[in-house]
Amino acid sequence: MQTSTLTSRPSLNPALRDFWLTPARNRILYGGRASSKSWDAAGFSIFLATRVKIRVLCARQFQNKIAESVYTLLKIQIDRFGLQAEFTITDTSIRHNRTGSEFLFYGLWRHIDEIKSLEGIDILWLEEAHNLTAEQWEILEPTIRKEGSQVWILFNPRLVTDFVWKRFVVNTPPDTIKRQINYPENPFLSDTMLRIIAAKQAEDEEEFNHIYLGQPREDDDAVVIKRSWIMAALGACAKLGIDKGPGRRIGFDVADSGDDQNALCLMEGIEAASLDEWKGGEDELLKSAGRVHKAAREAGAVIDYDSIGVGAFAGAHFAALNEEFGARLEYHRFNASDGVINPEARVDSDDPKSPINKDYYANLKAQTWWDAARRFRNTFNAVTKGMAYPVEDLISISPDCPHVDRLIDELSTPRRDFDNAGRVKVESKKDLGKRKIASPNLADAFVMANAPRQRKANFQWSMDGQTY
Repeated sequence: MQTSTLTSRPSLNPALRDFWLTPARNRILYGGRASSKSWDAAGFSIFLATRVKIRVLCARQFQNKIAESVYTLLKIQIDRFGLQAEFTITDTSIRHNRTGSEFLFYGLWRHIDEIKSLEGIDILWLEEAHNLTAEQWEILEPTIRKEGSQVWILFNPRLVTDFVWKRFVVNTPPDTIKRQINYPENPFLSDTMLRIIAAKQAEDEEEFNHIYLGQPREDDDAVVIKRSWIMAALGACAKLGIDKGPGRRIGFDVADSGDDQNALCLMEGIEAASLDEWKGGEDELLKSAGRVHKAAREAGAVIDYDSIGVGAFAGAHFAALNEEFGARLEYHRFNASDGVINPEARVDSDDPKSPINKDYYANLKAQTWWDAARRFRNTFNAVTKGMAYPVEDLISISPDCPHVDRLIDELSTPRRDFDNAGRVKVESKKDLGKRKIASPNLADAFVMANAPRQRKANFQWSMDGQTY
């Protein structure tokens, strides 16, 4: 295999020459990581921009800032080919001085209506397109209408149920060229990267096939929350024309140690409105608690915090902060290993034969994740099938949240497991670590912010004139 010793002279990947030069309306480039897909698309688009005037719309699903786009990759390729003098690069745009070629950067979720009104687009480059939806494609396809225009769709396959996989790989439309490329065809890989890939193959063949050979996974019962359910919940309040509902809650996942991070999720009614993540070790818990307390004061929210390990001291910090600021913020401990709430209640209240909670769930964490999964499934049915549910049985995620793409990945990753008594539980952080998957901090914060409450007779609490 070719290695980086061949790359002293800047070039594109020769394996993709025919892919770029074969005439086609749609170019579908997919495969595993480290395969040079985005690298080559950036290089070829820069090459075209220096030859003819083109207008390139660079889009991805979520882009809250330009650093999340292919902007940086384009800059790297311009530098790599020694073309700095030919381009004017600002904080938000890239333009070729002689041809007038320009690159535009958009996030689909926030700007799909703006994209509809764009004119004269020669190339639509969809990066990380695994989250593309059928509804978005119905808008995008006729929007790119200039004579001779092209659509480039690049992605690492995630699930066989994803729209982009079914539409362009399984049922490929006319005038489309598709190409799978994986790391063995990438001549630019360093020896270090090759060792990393080899280690993954030796450690976990299934993960290796998915990550580096681009084999999609099944959207099946192995995971607690299906990715397709989560995608349906993006902007669900707006899709269904429903209000978020009352009440605000913050879930606070406390960093354990090492590289672990703190995470915060703010729920406004049934919708996740904001996400935050930051570093802060055990010795910085007071500072992190202050950050969460401030967010709760500003939002008028109740706090649900991880009380295991380091987090056990967070409650004392919140009490001190309440006294310091003259606040009366409510805060509730969440211990994932606690017993279930309402243990004698049926898992399915409408089914008298349904098992009771204490016999079905191994612990509070399992009960909370399964309750979130139930609401995601309901939302999927409401959005895709028009089924009706009470608002409190639905769930929504604002597409404008920072880190929303990572939240989707984290929520759809943990698998279901069982304890020795046959009760369901959620894949542990330790077991996720064995799969080389980082701690799902954002997902844990999200789930805590949606944790079911113990039902108590005549129990109420008030905030901002609302009673709950």
